[in-house]
Amino acid sequence: MSKRLKDKVAVITGASKGIGASIAKHLAAEGAKVVVNYSTGKEDASRVVKEIEQNGGIALALQANCAIQTEIQRLFSDTQDAFGKLDILVNNAGVYQFAPLEAISAEHFNYMFNLNVLGLVLVSQEATKYFGPSGGSMINISSLASRSSAPYSTIYSATKAAVDSITKSLSRELGSRNIRVNSVNPGLVETEGVHSAGLAEGEFKNGYEQQTALGRIGQPHDIAPAVVFLASDDARWITGESLFVTGGWGYGQPHAE
Repeated sequence: MSKRLKDKVAVITGASKGIGASIAKHLAAEGAKVVVNYSTGKEDASRVVKEIEQNGGIALALQANCAIQTEIQRLFSDTQDAFGKLDILVNNAGVYQFAPLEAISAEHFNYMFNLNVLGLVLVSQEATKYFGPSGGSMINISSLASRSSAPYSTIYSATKAAVDSITKSLSRELGSRNIRVNSVNPGLVETEGVHSAGLAEGEFKNGYEQQTALGRIGQPHDIAPAVVFLASDDARWITGESLFVTGGWGYGQPHAE
């Protein structure tokens, strides 16, 4: 492997499982020293670190709730103490709940916006204190939902539309500091959370597959390489962009002749 990220230091929020865990493993495989952030999944984060180390990589699990500013500050100060710098931030931590309009409440709204939007802003704000003179790469994990919202996803989709808007705004604001800011927008991906929400099987899954050119839902390892690319110097002229990784959603499967 080319080790495109050799000597880089990366923080991945919400990296104990699913897409975040796969991103951590892929970044480490490319030579980055990675911080596997978790909020409550200590055992899962430890397993991710162990797998990275078994494959010759360097990783550290650090606890922090990315909706709480003091914990965010500790996350980056501990990263600095461990690795001495920061080159890559992946804002992956997020939550989702689905509810019809009549069931939406202030609690439902605040639960998702506090982590998906405010938390992302606070993490980004703190991270910029640690990027060096050479800058770095900030990658926000958004969603296809920012552009194509499913029923009952009003608030979740709004949070992801906000993430895309923040991505563009921060790319303009931080460009002079050589910090590139992009988002990766996955389609439906098979994760533990998707299974627990009942989206990895049944009518929703079948409907998604039928609308994708590749005819399947995604896997975490389908998303991580896009993050590696945006984190690397291969993407040095790319900022303010949203990269949709959806299996060709909206184009449908080709018809047999």
